[in-house]
This record gives sequence, C-alpha cells and structure tokens, in this order.
Amino acid sequence: MKKVLVLLSMIIAFTTISCDNAKTEKENSAAAVQKEYIKGATIYEVNIRQFTEEGTINAFVKHLPRLKELGVDILWLMPIQPIGELNRKGSMGSYYSVKDYFAVNPEFGTKKDFQTLVDKAHEMGFKVILDWVANHSAWDNANVKLHPEWYTADSAGNLVSPFDWTDVVDFNYDNNDMRAHMIQALKYWVNEFDIDGYRCDVAGMVPVDFWNNAVNELNKIKPVFMLAEDEGNIELLKEAFDMHYGWELHHIMNEIAKGEQSVKELKAYFAKCDTLYEDDDIKMNFITNHDENSWNGTVNERMGNAAEAFAVMAFTVPGMPLIYSGQEDGLDKRLKFFEKDIIEWEENSTTAFYKNLTKLKESNIALGTPKFGGSFEIIETQNESVFAYKRVKDDNEVVVIINLSDKEQKYSLATISGEYTIYPSNNKEQMKDAEYTLPAWKYRVLIK
Repeated sequence: MKKVLVLLSMIIAFTTISCDNAKTEKENSAAAVQKEYIKGATIYEVNIRQFTEEGTINAFVKHLPRLKELGVDILWLMPIQPIGELNRKGSMGSYYSVKDYFAVNPEFGTKKDFQTLVDKAHEMGFKVILDWVANHSAWDNANVKLHPEWYTADSAGNLVSPFDWTDVVDFNYDNNDMRAHMIQALKYWVNEFDIDGYRCDVAGMVPVDFWNNAVNELNKIKPVFMLAEDEGNIELLKEAFDMHYGWELHHIMNEIAKGEQSVKELKAYFAKCDTLYEDDDIKMNFITNHDENSWNGTVNERMGNAAEAFAVMAFTVPGMPLIYSGQEDGLDKRLKFFEKDIIEWEENSTTAFYKNLTKLKESNIALGTPKFGGSFEIIETQNESVFAYKRVKDDNEVVVIINLSDKEQKYSLATISGEYTIYPSNNKEQMKDAEYTLPAWKYRVLIK
C-alpha cells in the first residue's frame, strides 16, 4: 500500500511540475506575442510641457491622430510627476527632479486626464511608456525627511547630489526598504493606469539586480517594454531591458557631419555590435532627443545638410528609430529645459519625409528590430565616402547607399543586381555592375 501511495504522490508531483512548466511556457509565449508590436516600431518622445501652448496632457491628446498618421507606435512620455521646488533650476524646474512618484504634475493635469490619455492611445493602437527617474529624487520629496537613510550621504553625513545635478539628491541602493518602495511605485502606474513600460533615466547608475527584480515584478502584471538610458552596461539587456541607447552611433554621426570621422568608424562600430549583442538586444537609433536638443544643439546645428541622410540610417540599420517632439516638422531651436518654450507646429516637407520613413520601416520586415528583422551586411562601394548596406529577411531585401561627404561621389555595387523599387518614388530600376553617382549627403534606398 505504501508503494502505491508513493507512486501516486510521484505522479501528482510530476503532473503539477508539468502543468507549472506548461504555464510558464504559455506565459513566456504570451509575453513574446504581446511584444511583437516592437518588430517594425518607431518610438516617439513626448515633451508635454513644450508640446502645446497649454502644456497639458489634455492638450497633447488632441495630437494623437496626427501622431498616428505620422506612423509612430510607442509614445514615451517624459516624466509626468510633480517637480521639486527646493533647489529648483530655472522657474519651472527639471522633469527629472521628482517630488512625488505616485502623483501627476498639476501643471500637466490630473490622474483622470492621464488615464484618458492612456485609454485613447491604446484604442488607437499606441503603446505608452513613462520616463522613470530611479537614481535620484527632488530634495523636497517627502522621503528625504521621512527616510534619510534611503539617500546617499558623504563622510560628514550630508546628503549629496550626483554630479552637478544640484536640484536632486542621490538614492542609496544599499537600502532594501528604498528598493521595495521604488518597485511599489513602478508597479503602481502599471496596475492603476495600464501603461506598457518605462524609459529609465540613467539606468546604468542603478544596480542591475534592482532592475532585474523590478521588471520581474512588473511582468507579473503584464509584459512591459523597457528602455534603458544607457549603452555601457550590457548586463542591463540580459534580463531587464529590451532596448538601450545607440549613443555611440549618434556620436559617430555627429562627427562625420563635422568631417572629423568617416565610413571607417561606422564599419568598426557595426563590426563591434555584431560581436557584443544578442538577437533580442535593441538599439534605439536617433539624430536628436531632449538632451541633445537642449544641451548640444538642434539637428541643423549638429548635422546641417547631413541630417536627412543620418535619419535614413537611423530608420534602416538594426534597431528602433526615435523621433523627438518637433523633429517631424523640422524643429530648429533648442528647447529650454527649465522654462516654457513652445514647439511651433507646421507640417512641411520634413513631415512627409518622416511619414515615408515610418511607412517603410513598418511595411518591410527586413527593417524590423533584430529578433524579427533581417540580416545586416555592409556592401563594398569602392569609395571610402559612400556607406552601403543591405537588410535581408526571407524574400525581402532593402539596400541603402549613403554619401557621407559634402562632395559628389561615384560608387559601384558589384554584388547588387536585378530589379529594385526606388524609395520613396516607387519607380523601378534595373541595377547592374556599373558606376553610379550620389550628390553630397544624399542617399538611395532600393527595395526588392
């Protein structure tokens, strides 16, 4: 009888384990399916303060149809929490000085307004991620007085700011209670408002094990999309984060535009990426963002006539392209960071340019993010100023040729032949082993 009971117990235990494993596989599969939206996605950074004259969530909601037409898929909202007043910079302060992690900045609106935004965005097919400031808080965050041990102190016991960010105070991640509180806050916005993930400010300055634990908890609620403002720590991509910044590529672009680097540095960069990253690691490629625009210059200041060529590159190399508020209409001023500074909207040829790029990205699986998209192969052009590459996925092929110089260049593509559709005209052209010409900073995109 004992043998029968033992055997019965073993069968029950095995069945339970099998069911648990099946459940885990099913959950992982569901997570993978829900994240398929990233495969041809474009991410858009929303600066609520500067987006409209009102600078409110409700005023921004009116732009959702326009952004849908633009072709973006993921809305990244810069921090929406109340901004600290103690040691504030400028008259309005930095979005990244968070006074209350569980509240909405009253200058932007209410929690009800935010819920309306998320609901309408979801109805229209967008995903919504929030900017999250985990490394530091405002000096007048209630926890500074309630839990000073949650913050970093110097040898004299004085709380400190990271770097010269004097409007914020540094968190102490050696404190487990602080960690638990931050995870609770992260879960709050997913639970209460059904947001789809986070862009995490200076993610590399926060311990990797914290992010791993936090994202594990978030994924129990729903599969979340996580973007790290970091490029140096690959460990962040192994478990917690889907995507990180393509800072190095961005800096190479800027240097090439100034004539201080060349195709040689691009080739070395992509060769390095090929050895460092896995298929599910995503680079966010960009020619501008809120930091670049406010502190380092507009697209025109940094790239001049090379801007469109580098935008094409950002949309067609492996990764996910970013559009920053106003970029799609040719924003040509540095938006003030601590003050009100409205974006002036006016559709023009730049708008059409980005609509074409998002459509190209979305419609051709070869240009998908690494896990879903095509291979990446650099093509020899017989010209050190012309950078060419192709993306291939099944029967889809996209060839990109870019003149990365301020002079007309001749090139050849010995390995490319057959009929291609020329983007964005949809004209057909028979490619062959011949010499071609590209004007300064111009590009060609061929689709088969």
